Amino acid sequence: MSIIFLIFFFFSLLSAPSSLLALERHIHSGAGQSPQQLPIYAAKDLGLFQKYGLDVELVVITGGATLLQALIGQSINSANGSAMAPARAILSGADLAIIGTILNKNLYTFVTRKDIRKPSDLRGKKIGIANFGGANQFSVLAALKAWDIPADAVKLIPSGNDPARLIAIEAGGLDGTVIPNSAAGIAAKKGMNILANIPDIVKEFPDRTMIMERSFLKKNRESAKRFLQAVSEAIYRLKVEPQLREKTVAILAKRFRLDRQVAEEAYDIYRNVFSFPPRTGRRGLQDVLEIIQQETGRPKAEFALSRFLDESIMDELEHENFFNFK
Repeated sequence: MSIIFLIFFFFSLLSAPSSLLALERHIHSGAGQSPQQLPIYAAKDLGLFQKYGLDVELVVITGGATLLQALIGQSINSANGSAMAPARAILSGADLAIIGTILNKNLYTFVTRKDIRKPSDLRGKKIGIANFGGANQFSVLAALKAWDIPADAVKLIPSGNDPARLIAIEAGGLDGTVIPNSAAGIAAKKGMNILANIPDIVKEFPDRTMIMERSFLKKNRESAKRFLQAVSEAIYRLKVEPQLREKTVAILAKRFRLDRQVAEEAYDIYRNVFSFPPRTGRRGLQDVLEIIQQETGRPKAEFALSRFLDESIMDELEHENFFNFK
């Protein structure tokens, strides 16, 4: 009987779902915390990483440069952030690749002091950004370009996170900044002027790319694939399952320290904007690379998309009809 039991137990293990077996550890980080990362946190809190056999630890690392240093140093296995940071790192020799993008929209609002009423009023003004090389800087530069205002007509000042920049505007240290759309209501309540909705100006921008080392992709392809599967399913469920509203609002409130009303507003803004499948918009990435090419003066030949992008796993999942959820 004992032998029969052992055989039965062995085959039960083989047929058990991955969530019941030992989970593979995976450390992921984003540059700060914002609703743009909702699919990552939803995949964690809804148990989807576990479903695909991963024990994912989510850590917060502030600043794109520091985030990528951790990724290059193999302190983390994957990261998410705007395309600007990995593109610059790759140009500097980093062995990184963008493997997909969960958000291809620039969901930022340009806010200013109340006496700045039109774009031309920005000339000579101090504009706060989180740091150089990230989505904040790109948003400002893209808006200035659309308004035919030279980039050097304003002074860009690294000024910390969204709340810190809004406080600086109130105190008179800054004249304007860009913040996530979900925070626009907070700025308006503080008496600031809503100068522009950036998505009306920038039609496509890889704001939340998923980044891994190419060597990690080579050695741990199945792990990377399962990570993408979990995130993809999270995006799909956010889009098609309105019954997840309460859980999702709770995730937003907990993970990003938002009050109930702000969390509900963030849910309404972000639920349907994530890319499914989470592929990288070529036009948006090309725009980013063109800005970097103009800034650096490097030859255009160095900016081939294949140097920055590896969506071979996305291609594989597409071929396997993974994205055809029932």
